[in-house]
Amino acid sequence: MIENEGDWLRAIEKTWVVRFPRQNLATFGVTNIRYFVVTEPIYQSMVPDQREGVVRTGQVVAEKPAVVTPFYAMNLDGFSDGAYEYFQRIMQKHGPNSPGILYQYKNQSEGMDILKGAPEEIAHRISDDLDERRQELAVVMVSVDEYWDVALLKFIYEFTSSSASQNVQEFKSSGLLDPHPGLNGIPRAATKEIERMFVEVESGSPVGNPDILKRELDRWGLFDFYEDRFLAMFRRREL
Repeated sequence: MIENEGDWLRAIEKTWVVRFPRQNLATFGVTNIRYFVVTEPIYQSMVPDQREGVVRTGQVVAEKPAVVTPFYAMNLDGFSDGAYEYFQRIMQKHGPNSPGILYQYKNQSEGMDILKGAPEEIAHRISDDLDERRQELAVVMVSVDEYWDVALLKFIYEFTSSSASQNVQEFKSSGLLDPHPGLNGIPRAATKEIERMFVEVESGSPVGNPDILKRELDRWGLFDFYEDRFLAMFRRREL
């Protein structure tokens, strides 16, 4: 756990990426990135003549990037007060339905190994092996043992930044960031996703969930537009 800003800055300074993934984040699908975080063990000073490295492995699962607006983000849970103030300012400056992209990640830790050698040497060996096996979606990092998760966060930030421009361009090329006329000008990506959810619920698909659909309509401020269609699903079930 990082106790103060000084610890956080030192962790960042000692964290570096040896090998980036060879692909960007997918725009229209889920991306699974294997990670290898190599650190010097905290007991290294006790055995200076025996160099070892701790290798933590796992996967970062990047969900399909979602098109959002400041209005939509204001209706999501989990952000800080400062984040909501930022969304409010963006709404005032660019409008409530100016499109942006939201990235969501999950860390699936898999295990930990102790290997012989200095952390930098181990990291390069892992990187070379990944290259030989043509593992395109894998990252190798070096950090300090207490703050290995900081290395992971640093990578996520940099990887997202490097992928964002391509993702935005692909959304634009598909017309998904264009405003939908007649629906408060929200992005077409939102109406496309809502239509998909309606079809799942109306068809009785196991993944269709009317509660999730209702919550999504409320987040976009669109329930009034879809109210008749939404309520009709329950009328049909009563017949």
